[in-house]
Amino acid sequence: MSSDEVSAATSPQWTWDPSLYAGSARFYAAGRVGYPIDVADALVAALALDGSGRLLDVGCGPGSLTLLLAPHFTQATGVDADADMLIEAARLAEERGVRNVKWRRLRGEELPADLPPARVVTFAQSFHWMDRRRVAGAVRSMLVRGGAVVHVHATTHQGVDTDRELPHPQPPREAISRLVQRYLGAQRRAGQGVLTAGTLQGEDAIYRGAGFTGPQRLEVPGRVVARSAHEIAASVYSLSSSAPHLFGDRLDQFDGELRQLLTDVARDGRFSEQMRSIALDIWR
Repeated sequence: MSSDEVSAATSPQWTWDPSLYAGSARFYAAGRVGYPIDVADALVAALALDGSGRLLDVGCGPGSLTLLLAPHFTQATGVDADADMLIEAARLAEERGVRNVKWRRLRGEELPADLPPARVVTFAQSFHWMDRRRVAGAVRSMLVRGGAVVHVHATTHQGVDTDRELPHPQPPREAISRLVQRYLGAQRRAGQGVLTAGTLQGEDAIYRGAGFTGPQRLEVPGRVVARSAHEIAASVYSLSSSAPHLFGDRLDQFDGELRQLLTDVARDGRFSEQMRSIALDIWR
C-alpha cells in the first residue's frame, strides 16, 4: 500500500471494507517495484539480525517485504486482511523457495490474536489504513525484550520526475492520473467509499504514545529501474484508488485507453523510472 495513498485512519467519510484492494493482488508483483536488497542489509546491520527470532509483517500484502526479510529470522508471519493478497503471497513464497513463512488473514486491529511474540514487527506502506493507536499498542505488547518495530516509508508503484537522462522514456504519470480521474472522478476512491483528506502524518506521536522510543532512521537511496508497459499498467491497478473493481463494466475501455497512452509515449513498451529513496524508522 503506497505512502502516496490517502490514509483513512481518522477520515470521517470512510470506513474500511473488504473491497479496498479487490482485484489488485494479481497486479501487485508486477506493478510494484520490489524492495532492494539494501533494505534487508540495512536492517540486518541495525538490528543485528542473525537468523533467530520471529518476524511479524503487518499489512503484508503479497509479502513484498516479508519474503525479503524472512531468511534473517527463524520464522516469519505475514498478516493481511485481503485473502487474495495472501494467496499471491503464498504463491510467491513457493516460487522463491521461502519455506519459513506463514500467512494469516487478520486485520491489524485483531492483533495480537494468537500469534507468538516477535523480535521485529514491520509496517510497510500499511500503517495508514489501520486504527494506528490501537495497533501500535497491540504490537508493542507482542515484542520480545529488545525487539523493535520498523516503519517503512516508501513509494513502490511509481517513481519521481527527473531531469536526468534515462535509458528510456519516463511513464506519463500525470496523464495516467487524469485518465483515472476521467473514469472515477476527482475524489480518491477507496473500497466502497471515498477519501477527501490528505495522507495522515504524525506517526511519531502515535508510536511515542504507545511507549516506543526513537526513531532511528535509516535511508536507502533511490535507484533507476527499467519497467515495461505491462508493469506500468499493473502499477495503476495495484492501487486501492484505481483497483480493477472500481471501473465496473468500463474496465476494458479504460484499459484500452491506458495501453494506448503508454504506446504513444514508448512504442517499444520500455520505460525508466527514478524511484524515491526509502526511509526505515526503527522504534524500540
